[in-house]
Amino acid sequence: MSGASRIQCAALRGKIMTAEEAAQLIPSGVNVGMSGFTGAGYPKVVPSALAKRIMDANLYGKKFKIGVWTGASTAPDLDGALAMVDGIEMRLPYQSDPTCRKRINAGEMEYIDIHLSHVAQFVWSGFLGKLDIAVVEVAGILEDGRLIPSSSVGNNKTWLDQADKVILEVNSWQNPDLEGMHDIYYGTQLPPNRQPIPLTRAHDRIGEPYLRCDPKKVIAVVETHSPDRNSAFAAPDENSRKIAGHILEFLEHEVKKGRLPANLLPLQSGVGNIANAVMGGLNQGPFENLTAYTEVLQDGMLEMIKSGKLTCASATAFSLSSGALAELNTDLARFKDSIILRPQEISNHPEVIRRLGVIAMNGMIEADIYGNVNSTHVMGTKIMNGIGGSGDFARNAYISIFMTPSQAKGGEISCIVPMASHVDHTEHDVQILVTEQGLADLRGLSPKQRAKAIIEHCAHPHFKPALSDYYKRALDHSPGKQTPHLLEEALSWHVRYLRNGSMSPS
Repeated sequence: MSGASRIQCAALRGKIMTAEEAAQLIPSGVNVGMSGFTGAGYPKVVPSALAKRIMDANLYGKKFKIGVWTGASTAPDLDGALAMVDGIEMRLPYQSDPTCRKRINAGEMEYIDIHLSHVAQFVWSGFLGKLDIAVVEVAGILEDGRLIPSSSVGNNKTWLDQADKVILEVNSWQNPDLEGMHDIYYGTQLPPNRQPIPLTRAHDRIGEPYLRCDPKKVIAVVETHSPDRNSAFAAPDENSRKIAGHILEFLEHEVKKGRLPANLLPLQSGVGNIANAVMGGLNQGPFENLTAYTEVLQDGMLEMIKSGKLTCASATAFSLSSGALAELNTDLARFKDSIILRPQEISNHPEVIRRLGVIAMNGMIEADIYGNVNSTHVMGTKIMNGIGGSGDFARNAYISIFMTPSQAKGGEISCIVPMASHVDHTEHDVQILVTEQGLADLRGLSPKQRAKAIIEHCAHPHFKPALSDYYKRALDHSPGKQTPHLLEEALSWHVRYLRNGSMSPS
């Protein structure tokens, strides 16, 4: 994009103002669609200015709260700032901010944990109420008012289409080489007019590189120069490397069996250190010409693009460490042809995931002996972050893998339990469970067969005898023999920890 200013549309240059002035245009009681996905592409200054305005209102005893809708998690200067002043009435669809989490679990903030692929449809259908204002970061504005998307797309297409009013943050920190990387598809419709999405390969482009926005809806343009929030990733530990090793061994086995091609199928990976360890293992492994169809592009996938192992990565956002982000921005032109950023209603769309045959790899908090997975709640009641896109991929993937260390809290808690304290992914959507202890392939197994495989291959040796004993007694005394349980005892695994901080079987 040429020129000193990123704002080429003359009509919008007349709407340039400060963040404080823009924040004055957001009244209490409205729903605001904010850009952002895992700390990438979120508005950097208007939310903080709005938080200051809310804090001032609180000093005078005036209640000031808004609904905050995003693509996924954002950053402390959005979620954290607004939560700190108790300015969020309702939050959706995913969050990872400590202050948000504290208020949600204290009952001070309403939270809707929703599949990421469902958000756009819910908004278009009016299930969530009216979207009043969109606050969206962009990398630039063209002469005709089209917008160059930022480092994430998320739900921005829907926010710009549905909001009555729009505030744009134009961030000159964002690399101008982002222009052309995005693929914004405008062909989705609601039933009964829905048509197939014409995407048959991970690297297909089916849309256009820009976001559309009626300039008449724009009420403010704020110029910024602020970096995205970097995600710090620890180096893979021994458990992460073991988990990665089990998954690589499994994938090699599937290729030998003829159930996967030599270059596998498109990869999806959740966020975190274990996911990066798996990508690191794949980068050193035997597979070539890999592709990814996922939500976020992490350090591990960037390394795979550099090495040539990964030929294409389709996502909706970046989620990179500071070092990887600096490398990407320094040489973005080098990566540009290998990366596509799409709206999350496409990156997470069940139709596309099923068609491509994605291999989904996601983390979890705990799994029970029958394969039900809890990925959101601690002890069944306290939300951590949210289901995110793991459900979109798990239910529709060709192979659905969930992974975690076998124990937590320094060995006090088993991550394999008799009955999950909260279920996000039922046994019907979970095909593979992996811990550092081993991998349980649950495909084609009955519930009782699954229980034996999970206890044998995934449970930590410290907890395996207690789990085996529970299962044997449940088999003898459960009223039903299809999925045997001793309900009071199964729940006591969690109650015991709540009482004394330990889930030791002793």
